[in-house]
This record gives sequence, C-alpha cells and structure tokens, in this order.
Amino acid sequence: VQLQASGGGSVAAGGSLRLSCAGTGSTLRNYAVCWFRQAPGKEREGLACAAGGSGSTWLADNKGRFDISADNAKNAVYLNIHSLKPEDSAVYYCAAKDLDLMDHIDGPQEYDYWGQGTQVTVSS
Repeated sequence: VQLQASGGGSVAAGGSLRLSCAGTGSTLRNYAVCWFRQAPGKEREGLACAAGGSGSTWLADNKGRFDISADNAKNAVYLNIHSLKPEDSAVYYCAAKDLDLMDHIDGPQEYDYWGQGTQVTVSS
C-alpha cells in the first residue's frame, strides 16, 4: 500500500484542521492506519489509529483534541485536530501496518508503510 498525507497548513491557535491519509495500491481495510507527528528535535509521537474495516479506533493518552475516522469508500483515514495550539506544530505522518498486528499504538518502528508527511504550523 502507498500512503499520501495531505491537509496540513498554517493555522491560528484555536482553530481546527483535518488531515487526510489516502491509500493506493491496496484497500486500507487490511491495515491499521495511524497518525504520528514529529516536531523539530523531538521523537516521532503516535497520536491515533483506525482500523478501516472494523471501525475500531485507538487514541493515545492525553490526545482528547484529536479524533480519527476511516472512510472505506474513499480508502482514506482522517485525523481531526481541534483547539490547535502552537505546540501542535509538527510534520504529521500517516503510517500503516497489518491489521492483525494491531492492538495498541506502538512505536513508529512497528509500521511498514509511511506517507510523506504534511506540515502543520500553528501561530499564537
């Protein structure tokens, strides 16, 4: 599967943003699709995951401003970020791994497929 992340941009604090991860080459129903982010000088951080086929979702701790959903018809997974803060500024990546291996949001090294990243910049 190939992943294409999009939807980033520059937004003011307090706003919302919707990031899209489009899959090609294979249906995302077979995968757990997750969103990560990485700010300069920081480790890549897992945010949320969705299983396209079942509708199951996982959300990392203290990420109540984030929600994730899958659209099987569009073969895409979306990450909504609400009440954006400057500390949300980062490159956001989507990644996927075999759904059978998914039971929690684990480290980025466990994911086999990655999109190219989309930059989110939040101004105060």
